Amino acid sequence: MEEYITVSAKNLDDAITEALIQLGVTSDRLDYIVVEKGSAGFLGIGMKQAVIKARRKVEEKPIEESVKEEPVKEIKKEEASVKPSKEWKEKKKKPERKQEKSVKPARQEKAEPVAEAAEPVKEEEISEKKEPELAKVEQQTIETCEKFIYDVLKAMDMTDVKVTSTIDEEGALSIDMEGSNMGILIGKRGQTLDSLQYLTNRVANKMQDGYVRVKLDTEDYRRRRKETLENLAKNIAAKVKRTRRTVSLEPMNPYERRIIHSALQADPSVSTHSEGEEPYRRVVVTLVRNRNNR
Repeated sequence: MEEYITVSAKNLDDAITEALIQLGVTSDRLDYIVVEKGSAGFLGIGMKQAVIKARRKVEEKPIEESVKEEPVKEIKKEEASVKPSKEWKEKKKKPERKQEKSVKPARQEKAEPVAEAAEPVKEEEISEKKEPELAKVEQQTIETCEKFIYDVLKAMDMTDVKVTSTIDEEGALSIDMEGSNMGILIGKRGQTLDSLQYLTNRVANKMQDGYVRVKLDTEDYRRRRKETLENLAKNIAAKVKRTRRTVSLEPMNPYERRIIHSALQADPSVSTHSEGEEPYRRVVVTLVRNRNNR
């Protein structure tokens, strides 16, 4: 029987979607247990990620060998009335032995796909390919998101911030904030900005049908952070090649892990995968053992 995998995300729906992507199944074939429902908290304070354990539903196939037993037994009963009992007993054992042998390979065949399914999968790369199609952002959604952000900033005593909204080339709602002392709004490694972006996404998707993606930025932080991570990935790859040792990076959110994976995807000398559970999941960079690296 296939083992459960542990999946975590910002909310329960995202965790279930991530499990469907990792296991490559539809929702009607997913078997999952909710470990932690998760909570949004406020600006990242007290936030708990949703955690589930999931696996494919087991579909048991009926054993057809029992259908073949009946005609064999009937024939043997007819022969038993003519032949001595010793000969009948000896011949009766033979088909039973054949039946035992036929069951064993059937169990081995069922075990093979389970072993294949247990192989690790890079969830960052899969989820990046299968993002839902974006809906057209309605004007009412934009106004509601801007009002929500202004209300949060007011609660933080940041009343001099200007909020500007645009629709980017991908069709996402891009919101930029300008003002003084914006480092407070960014937080450590962008954690406060990510939390506000998550809450704004929830507000936007409650306003209209379809999926709306909100991107929150200030002082060009997103672009600068991406460049920093790409340079970090290249430096780590060079270190792995030089020392021939595996390097584990600091814990990152799924978006930043995808940046690392993408930055090193074209490098044939190293491979990347993620280890650990959220929020401590991290990227591991490993040397590819080939003839050139020996």
